[in-house]
Amino acid sequence: MRKVVSKKKALDLIGGTYKVGSLFGWTYSDLVNLMGEPTLPEPSGDEKVQKEWVIVDGDNVFTIYDWKTYDVEYTITENTQWNVGGKTSAYEFIDKLESKLNTKKELV
Repeated sequence: MRKVVSKKKALDLIGGTYKVGSLFGWTYSDLVNLMGEPTLPEPSGDEKVQKEWVIVDGDNVFTIYDWKTYDVEYTITENTQWNVGGKTSAYEFIDKLESKLNTKKELV
């Protein structure tokens, strides 16, 4: 599992992704502590997404993003519901991600 850092490459990879799952109970800080700053840190053109990570896991591309908060401050300080986008099932990816998040939280 690795984060895509190039904005251009990320935008090329995420075409055709759609919501395939959700993460609940994790803050923006939790996600930054695990994956670093978002791949796409600025709001989308329609402002439906404020922050988005693009992750390659094996042959699959997944996105983790807030949805329709329309408020970057809320996303950073209060949001705990994140959508997971992809082109395939995300169950294994979400399990792996939550395991890493739980391990990271235990170390703090």
